Amino acid sequence: MFSSTPRPLDSLYLVPTVHSVHLSANVSSPSSSSLPFQEQKAKYYEHLQAAVDVVERACRLCVDVQKSLFSSDGKIIQKLDRTPVTIADFGVQALVSLAEEDSAFVRENNLVDAVVQVVADKSSISNKALSQEDVLKAIDRGGKDAYSFGPEPATYWILDPIDGTRGFVKGSEALYVVGLALVVEGEIVLGVMGCPNWRDGDSDVFDTEVQRDESTVSRSGIIMISHVGCGTWKTRSWNAQNGNTGMAHKWTRCLVDSFHNVCEARFCIPESQTWESLPLSTQFSATTNANSVGEKHILLLPACCGSQHAYYNALNGLTASQNLFSFSLCKYLMVASGRASVFFLRARTKRIIKVWDHAVGVICIHEAGGKVTDWKGSQLDFAVDQTERRVIYPSGGVLVTNDNLHNQILEIISSST
Repeated sequence: MFSSTPRPLDSLYLVPTVHSVHLSANVSSPSSSSLPFQEQKAKYYEHLQAAVDVVERACRLCVDVQKSLFSSDGKIIQKLDRTPVTIADFGVQALVSLAEEDSAFVRENNLVDAVVQVVADKSSISNKALSQEDVLKAIDRGGKDAYSFGPEPATYWILDPIDGTRGFVKGSEALYVVGLALVVEGEIVLGVMGCPNWRDGDSDVFDTEVQRDESTVSRSGIIMISHVGCGTWKTRSWNAQNGNTGMAHKWTRCLVDSFHNVCEARFCIPESQTWESLPLSTQFSATTNANSVGEKHILLLPACCGSQHAYYNALNGLTASQNLFSFSLCKYLMVASGRASVFFLRARTKRIIKVWDHAVGVICIHEAGGKVTDWKGSQLDFAVDQTERRVIYPSGGVLVTNDNLHNQILEIISSST
Protein backbone atom coordinates (compact mmCIF):
# COMPACT_ATOMS: atom_id res chain seq x y z
CA MET A 1 0.00 0.00 0.00
CA PHE A 2 2.84 2.41 0.81
CA SER A 3 5.87 3.17 -1.30
CA SER A 4 9.11 1.79 0.10
CA THR A 5 10.82 5.19 -0.11
CA PRO A 6 9.45 8.70 -0.66
CA ARG A 7 9.25 9.70 -4.28
CA PRO A 8 11.46 12.62 -5.33
CA LEU A 9 10.29 16.18 -5.78
CA ASP A 10 8.42 17.13 -8.89
CA SER A 11 8.07 20.70 -10.04
CA LEU A 12 5.30 21.54 -7.61
CA TYR A 13 5.00 19.17 -4.71
CA LEU A 14 6.83 16.83 -2.42
CA VAL A 15 5.09 13.46 -2.69
CA PRO A 16 6.43 11.12 -0.02
CA THR A 17 3.69 8.52 -0.01
CA VAL A 18 0.74 7.21 -1.93
CA HIS A 19 -2.74 8.57 -1.14
CA SER A 20 -1.53 11.86 -2.70
CA VAL A 21 -0.19 13.26 0.57
CA HIS A 22 1.55 16.40 -0.65
CA LEU A 23 3.44 19.32 0.70
CA SER A 24 1.43 22.00 -1.00
CA ALA A 25 3.94 24.84 -0.93
CA ASN A 26 5.54 25.68 -4.25
CA VAL A 27 9.02 24.16 -4.00
CA SER A 28 10.05 24.38 -7.62
CA SER A 29 13.31 26.00 -6.51
CA PRO A 30 14.50 23.80 -3.64
CA SER A 31 17.97 25.37 -3.71
CA SER A 32 16.41 28.45 -2.08
CA SER A 33 16.44 26.48 1.18
CA SER A 34 20.11 25.49 1.35
CA LEU A 35 20.93 23.04 4.12
CA PRO A 36 24.03 22.92 6.35
CA PHE A 37 25.25 19.55 5.05
CA GLN A 38 26.04 18.11 1.64
CA GLU A 39 23.29 16.52 -0.39
CA GLN A 40 25.39 13.38 -0.88
CA LYS A 41 25.30 12.74 2.88
CA ALA A 42 21.54 13.10 3.23
CA LYS A 43 19.26 10.60 1.51
CA TYR A 44 16.21 12.79 2.03
CA TYR A 45 17.91 16.12 1.28
CA GLU A 46 15.27 17.38 -1.16
CA HIS A 47 12.45 16.28 1.10
CA LEU A 48 14.01 18.23 3.94
CA GLN A 49 14.43 21.29 1.71
CA ALA A 50 10.75 21.16 0.86
CA ALA A 51 9.79 20.62 4.49
CA VAL A 52 11.79 23.68 5.57
CA ASP A 53 10.09 25.74 2.88
CA VAL A 54 6.58 24.69 3.83
CA VAL A 55 7.15 25.06 7.59
CA GLU A 56 8.44 28.60 7.06
CA ARG A 57 5.36 29.38 4.97
CA ALA A 58 3.17 27.86 7.68
CA CYS A 59 4.84 29.96 10.37
CA ARG A 60 4.35 33.14 8.37
CA LEU A 61 0.70 32.20 7.95
CA CYS A 62 0.39 31.82 11.72
CA VAL A 63 2.02 35.22 12.27
CA ASP A 64 -0.42 36.84 9.85
CA VAL A 65 -3.43 35.28 11.57
CA GLN A 66 -2.09 36.10 15.03
CA LYS A 67 -2.01 39.79 14.11
CA SER A 68 -5.80 39.69 14.03
CA LEU A 69 -5.71 39.14 17.78
CA PHE A 70 -4.21 42.55 18.41
CA SER A 71 -5.47 46.08 18.17
CA SER A 72 -3.41 48.87 16.60
CA ASP A 73 -1.86 49.72 19.98
CA GLY A 74 -0.63 46.14 20.48
CA LYS A 75 -3.26 45.07 23.02
CA ILE A 76 -4.91 41.65 22.80
CA ILE A 77 -8.42 41.79 21.38
CA GLN A 78 -10.72 39.64 23.49
CA LYS A 79 -12.47 36.98 21.42
CA LEU A 80 -15.13 34.64 22.72
CA ASP A 81 -14.31 31.77 20.40
CA ARG A 82 -11.25 30.05 18.94
CA THR A 83 -11.73 31.43 15.42
CA PRO A 84 -8.19 32.83 14.90
CA VAL A 85 -6.38 29.70 16.02
CA THR A 86 -8.84 27.51 14.09
CA ILE A 87 -8.18 29.45 10.89
CA ALA A 88 -4.43 29.22 11.44
CA ASP A 89 -4.65 25.52 12.29
CA PHE A 90 -6.58 24.60 9.15
CA GLY A 91 -4.52 27.03 7.07
CA VAL A 92 -1.34 25.18 8.02
CA GLN A 93 -3.01 21.85 7.35
CA ALA A 94 -4.02 23.06 3.89
CA LEU A 95 -0.45 24.15 3.14
CA VAL A 96 0.95 20.76 4.12
CA SER A 97 -2.07 18.66 3.09
CA LEU A 98 -1.97 16.74 6.37
CA ALA A 99 -5.10 17.36 8.35
CA GLU A 100 -6.36 16.15 11.71
CA GLU A 101 -9.92 16.62 10.47
CA ASP A 102 -11.52 16.91 7.04
CA SER A 103 -12.87 20.08 5.47
CA ALA A 104 -16.40 19.46 6.78
CA PHE A 105 -15.50 21.32 9.98
CA VAL A 106 -14.35 24.35 7.97
CA ARG A 107 -17.52 24.31 5.87
CA GLU A 108 -19.89 23.82 8.81
CA ASN A 109 -18.37 26.70 10.76
CA ASN A 110 -18.33 29.18 7.85
CA LEU A 111 -14.53 29.40 7.84
CA VAL A 112 -13.90 28.54 4.18
CA ASP A 113 -13.25 32.10 2.99
CA ALA A 114 -11.03 32.92 5.96
CA VAL A 115 -8.90 29.77 5.56
CA VAL A 116 -8.57 30.26 1.81
CA GLN A 117 -7.53 33.87 2.31
CA VAL A 118 -4.66 33.09 4.69
CA VAL A 119 -3.44 30.17 2.55
CA ALA A 120 -3.64 31.90 -0.82
CA ASP A 121 -0.55 34.11 -0.53
CA LYS A 122 1.59 31.32 0.96
CA SER A 123 1.06 28.74 -1.77
CA SER A 124 0.29 28.52 -5.46
CA ILE A 125 -0.10 26.00 -8.24
CA SER A 126 1.87 26.91 -11.37
CA ASN A 127 1.68 30.56 -10.25
CA LYS A 128 -2.13 30.40 -10.31
CA ALA A 129 -4.10 31.53 -7.28
CA LEU A 130 -5.60 28.76 -5.17
CA SER A 131 -9.35 28.29 -5.32
CA GLN A 132 -11.62 27.21 -2.49
CA GLU A 133 -11.73 23.76 -4.03
CA ASP A 134 -7.91 23.54 -4.06
CA VAL A 135 -7.66 24.41 -0.38
CA LEU A 136 -10.48 22.15 0.77
CA LYS A 137 -9.10 19.23 -1.23
CA ALA A 138 -5.69 19.82 0.33
CA ILE A 139 -7.23 19.52 3.79
CA ASP A 140 -9.22 16.41 2.85
CA ARG A 141 -6.18 14.79 1.21
CA GLY A 142 -4.60 14.17 4.58
CA GLY A 143 -7.71 14.08 6.76
CA LYS A 144 -8.40 11.60 9.51
CA ASP A 145 -10.37 9.18 7.34
CA ALA A 146 -8.34 9.63 4.13
CA TYR A 147 -6.60 6.28 4.59
CA SER A 148 -5.74 3.59 7.11
CA PHE A 149 -2.49 1.86 7.98
CA GLY A 150 -1.71 -1.74 8.77
CA PRO A 151 0.80 -3.70 10.84
CA GLU A 152 3.64 -3.29 8.34
CA PRO A 153 6.15 -0.36 8.55
CA ALA A 154 4.78 2.60 6.62
CA THR A 155 5.95 5.84 5.01
CA TYR A 156 4.08 9.02 5.91
CA TRP A 157 4.32 12.58 7.21
CA ILE A 158 3.40 13.67 10.76
CA LEU A 159 2.24 17.26 11.23
CA ASP A 160 1.44 19.33 14.29
CA PRO A 161 -0.01 22.52 12.76
CA ILE A 162 0.13 24.53 15.98
CA ASP A 163 1.64 22.97 19.09
CA GLY A 164 0.68 25.48 21.74
CA THR A 165 -2.68 26.93 20.73
CA ARG A 166 -3.06 28.72 24.06
CA GLY A 167 0.33 30.27 23.51
CA PHE A 168 -0.82 31.30 20.05
CA VAL A 169 -3.77 33.28 21.38
CA LYS A 170 -1.76 34.71 24.28
CA GLY A 171 0.41 36.75 21.96
CA SER A 172 4.07 37.40 21.29
CA GLU A 173 5.24 36.48 24.79
CA ALA A 174 4.12 32.86 24.55
CA LEU A 175 5.66 30.36 22.17
CA TYR A 176 4.04 27.95 19.76
CA VAL A 177 5.58 25.53 17.25
CA VAL A 178 4.76 24.17 13.79
CA GLY A 179 6.23 20.67 13.58
CA LEU A 180 6.66 18.33 10.60
CA ALA A 181 8.39 14.92 10.47
CA LEU A 182 8.85 12.27 7.80
CA VAL A 183 8.60 8.57 8.67
CA VAL A 184 10.04 6.10 6.14
CA GLU A 185 9.33 2.42 6.66
CA GLY A 186 8.66 3.05 10.34
CA GLU A 187 11.75 5.21 11.01
CA ILE A 188 11.65 8.97 11.57
CA VAL A 189 14.22 10.23 9.05
CA LEU A 190 13.83 14.01 9.18
CA GLY A 191 12.06 16.74 11.08
CA VAL A 192 11.48 20.48 10.99
CA MET A 193 10.22 22.70 13.81
CA GLY A 194 9.34 26.36 13.32
CA CYS A 195 8.81 28.73 16.24
CA PRO A 196 7.79 32.16 14.89
CA ASN A 197 8.49 34.23 18.01
CA TRP A 198 11.51 32.43 19.43
CA ARG A 199 14.14 34.73 20.89
CA ASP A 200 17.65 33.34 21.29
CA GLY A 201 20.86 34.68 22.77
CA ASP A 202 22.89 33.91 19.66
CA SER A 203 23.47 36.91 17.42
CA ASP A 204 23.01 34.80 14.32
CA VAL A 205 19.57 33.70 15.39
CA PHE A 206 17.84 37.00 15.97
CA ASP A 207 18.10 40.66 15.18
CA THR A 208 20.44 42.92 17.09
CA GLU A 209 17.46 45.23 17.53
CA VAL A 210 15.81 42.47 19.54
CA GLN A 211 18.96 42.07 21.63
CA ARG A 212 19.00 45.78 22.48
CA ASP A 213 15.32 45.93 23.35
CA GLU A 214 14.01 42.95 25.34
CA SER A 215 10.50 44.44 25.38
CA THR A 216 10.04 44.62 21.61
CA VAL A 217 7.29 42.47 20.11
CA SER A 218 9.46 41.68 17.09
CA ARG A 219 10.79 38.14 16.98
CA SER A 220 13.13 36.71 14.41
CA GLY A 221 11.75 33.19 14.71
CA ILE A 222 13.71 29.97 14.61
CA ILE A 223 13.72 26.97 12.31
CA MET A 224 15.20 23.76 13.72
CA ILE A 225 15.92 20.88 11.34
CA SER A 226 17.17 17.34 11.70
CA HIS A 227 18.10 14.59 9.27
CA VAL A 228 19.10 11.10 10.28
CA GLY A 229 22.90 10.91 10.45
CA CYS A 230 23.37 14.62 9.73
CA GLY A 231 22.69 16.24 13.10
CA THR A 232 20.29 18.90 14.34
CA TRP A 233 20.64 22.52 13.23
CA LYS A 234 18.91 25.84 13.78
CA THR A 235 18.67 29.10 11.91
CA ARG A 236 16.89 32.41 12.11
CA SER A 237 13.88 32.10 9.88
CA TRP A 238 12.70 35.63 9.14
CA ASN A 239 11.78 38.96 10.67
CA ALA A 240 8.15 38.47 11.53
CA GLN A 241 7.50 42.19 11.81
CA ASN A 242 8.75 43.43 8.45
CA GLY A 243 8.23 40.19 6.55
CA ASN A 244 11.81 39.90 5.36
CA THR A 245 12.04 36.40 3.91
CA GLY A 246 14.85 36.85 1.43
CA MET A 247 17.80 36.34 3.77
CA ALA A 248 20.08 33.37 3.33
CA HIS A 249 20.02 30.76 6.07
CA LYS A 250 22.95 30.76 8.47
CA TRP A 251 22.88 27.43 10.26
CA THR A 252 24.18 26.67 13.76
CA ARG A 253 24.71 23.11 15.01
CA CYS A 254 22.50 22.16 17.96
CA LEU A 255 23.80 20.01 20.79
CA VAL A 256 22.20 19.02 24.07
CA ASP A 257 23.86 20.36 27.22
CA SER A 258 26.62 18.40 28.97
CA PHE A 259 25.41 18.27 32.57
CA HIS A 260 26.17 14.95 34.30
CA ASN A 261 24.50 15.47 37.69
CA VAL A 262 20.78 15.68 38.29
CA CYS A 263 21.15 18.62 40.67
CA GLU A 264 22.86 20.62 37.89
CA ALA A 265 20.20 19.92 35.29
CA ARG A 266 17.47 22.27 34.11
CA PHE A 267 14.07 20.56 34.03
CA CYS A 268 10.83 21.35 32.26
CA ILE A 269 7.46 19.68 32.79
CA PRO A 270 3.93 20.24 31.45
CA GLU A 271 2.06 23.12 33.06
CA SER A 272 -0.75 20.68 33.89
CA GLN A 273 1.57 18.55 36.05
CA THR A 274 3.32 19.42 39.30
CA TRP A 275 6.82 18.49 40.37
CA GLU A 276 5.35 16.69 43.39
CA SER A 277 3.49 14.32 41.06
CA LEU A 278 6.74 13.10 39.48
CA PRO A 279 9.05 10.36 40.82
CA LEU A 280 12.11 12.60 41.26
CA SER A 281 10.26 14.63 43.86
CA THR A 282 11.03 11.89 46.40
CA GLN A 283 14.71 12.85 46.26
CA PHE A 284 14.76 16.43 44.96
CA SER A 285 12.78 19.56 45.62
CA ALA A 286 12.16 21.96 42.74
CA THR A 287 12.80 25.68 42.59
CA THR A 288 12.31 28.19 39.79
CA ASN A 289 15.09 30.39 41.16
CA ALA A 290 18.57 29.48 39.94
CA ASN A 291 20.13 31.17 42.96
CA SER A 292 18.23 28.85 45.30
CA VAL A 293 19.39 25.53 43.88
CA GLY A 294 20.94 23.48 46.68
CA GLU A 295 22.25 19.95 47.02
CA LYS A 296 18.79 18.36 47.00
CA HIS A 297 17.18 20.84 44.64
CA ILE A 298 16.71 20.98 40.88
CA LEU A 299 16.02 24.03 38.70
CA LEU A 300 12.55 23.86 37.19
CA LEU A 301 12.21 26.14 34.18
CA PRO A 302 8.75 27.69 34.50
CA ALA A 303 8.44 29.06 31.00
CA CYS A 304 9.94 26.84 28.36
CA CYS A 305 7.01 27.64 26.14
CA GLY A 306 5.34 30.49 27.89
CA SER A 307 6.78 33.92 28.56
CA GLN A 308 10.45 33.86 27.67
CA HIS A 309 10.98 36.73 30.11
CA ALA A 310 10.09 34.29 32.88
CA TYR A 311 12.63 31.81 31.52
CA TYR A 312 15.40 34.39 31.73
CA ASN A 313 14.12 35.48 35.14
CA ALA A 314 14.47 31.93 36.47
CA LEU A 315 18.08 31.69 35.33
CA ASN A 316 18.82 35.10 36.85
CA GLY A 317 17.16 34.35 40.18
CA LEU A 318 14.15 36.60 39.66
CA THR A 319 10.54 35.83 40.49
CA ALA A 320 8.74 34.12 37.63
CA SER A 321 5.05 34.17 36.79
CA GLN A 322 3.25 30.88 37.29
CA ASN A 323 0.49 31.66 34.80
CA LEU A 324 2.43 30.21 31.89
CA PHE A 325 1.82 27.98 28.93
CA SER A 326 4.03 25.01 28.12
CA PHE A 327 3.83 22.50 25.30
CA SER A 328 5.59 19.34 24.18
CA LEU A 329 7.34 20.32 20.95
CA CYS A 330 8.64 23.52 22.46
CA LYS A 331 10.23 21.52 25.27
CA TYR A 332 11.91 19.23 22.76
CA LEU A 333 13.22 22.35 21.06
CA MET A 334 14.54 23.60 24.40
CA VAL A 335 16.42 20.37 25.17
CA ALA A 336 17.77 19.96 21.63
CA SER A 337 19.14 23.52 21.67
CA GLY A 338 20.79 23.05 25.07
CA ARG A 339 18.48 25.46 26.91
CA ALA A 340 17.02 22.69 29.08
CA SER A 341 18.49 19.36 30.19
CA VAL A 342 15.39 17.26 30.84
CA PHE A 343 11.76 17.16 29.72
CA PHE A 344 9.56 15.04 31.97
CA LEU A 345 6.02 13.97 31.04
CA ARG A 346 3.81 11.63 33.08
CA ALA A 347 1.30 9.58 31.09
CA ARG A 348 -2.22 9.85 32.45
CA THR A 349 -4.94 7.23 32.33
CA LYS A 350 -7.50 9.54 30.77
CA ARG A 351 -5.13 11.57 28.59
CA ILE A 352 -4.28 10.45 25.08
CA ILE A 353 -0.70 11.13 24.00
CA LYS A 354 -0.70 12.07 20.32
CA VAL A 355 2.05 11.10 17.89
CA TRP A 356 2.37 14.62 16.48
CA ASP A 357 3.23 16.05 19.90
CA HIS A 358 6.48 14.05 19.94
CA ALA A 359 7.61 12.70 16.55
CA VAL A 360 9.59 15.66 15.20
CA GLY A 361 11.00 16.34 18.66
CA VAL A 362 12.37 12.81 18.94
CA ILE A 363 14.61 13.02 15.87
CA CYS A 364 15.78 16.53 16.80
CA ILE A 365 16.81 15.25 20.24
CA HIS A 366 18.52 12.12 18.90
CA GLU A 367 20.52 14.01 16.29
CA ALA A 368 21.52 16.63 18.89
CA GLY A 369 23.03 13.90 21.08
CA GLY A 370 20.14 13.37 23.46
CA LYS A 371 17.83 10.49 24.27
CA VAL A 372 14.05 9.88 24.36
CA THR A 373 12.36 6.88 25.95
CA ASP A 374 9.41 5.96 28.10
CA TRP A 375 9.89 5.60 31.87
CA LYS A 376 11.06 2.01 31.47
CA GLY A 377 13.79 2.96 29.01
CA SER A 378 12.03 1.71 25.86
CA GLN A 379 11.91 3.65 22.60
CA LEU A 380 8.61 5.36 21.79
CA ASP A 381 6.60 3.12 19.47
CA PHE A 382 5.01 5.31 16.79
CA ALA A 383 3.44 2.27 15.07
CA VAL A 384 1.59 0.90 18.09
CA ASP A 385 -1.61 2.47 16.72
CA GLN A 386 -1.62 0.20 13.68
CA THR A 387 -4.75 1.62 12.06
CA GLU A 388 -4.22 5.39 12.24
CA ARG A 389 -0.67 6.03 13.61
CA ARG A 390 -2.09 8.82 15.78
CA VAL A 391 -1.55 7.65 19.38
CA ILE A 392 1.40 6.36 21.44
CA TYR A 393 1.35 4.55 24.77
CA PRO A 394 4.65 5.21 26.58
CA SER A 395 4.96 3.17 29.78
CA GLY A 396 4.75 5.59 32.69
CA GLY A 397 5.44 8.64 30.56
CA VAL A 398 8.06 10.26 28.34
CA LEU A 399 11.63 11.10 29.37
CA VAL A 400 13.76 13.42 27.22
CA THR A 401 17.33 14.10 28.36
CA ASN A 402 20.84 15.06 27.26
CA ASP A 403 21.74 11.33 27.47
CA ASN A 404 24.27 11.83 30.32
CA LEU A 405 21.39 11.99 32.79
CA HIS A 406 19.12 9.40 31.24
CA ASN A 407 20.08 6.26 33.13
CA GLN A 408 20.37 8.14 36.43
CA ILE A 409 16.81 9.41 36.10
CA LEU A 410 15.48 6.03 34.96
CA GLU A 411 16.99 4.47 38.09
CA ILE A 412 15.30 7.06 40.32
CA ILE A 413 11.99 6.46 38.55
CA SER A 414 12.37 2.70 39.01
CA SER A 415 13.12 3.03 42.71
CA SER A 416 10.26 5.46 43.29
CA THR A 417 7.43 3.64 41.53
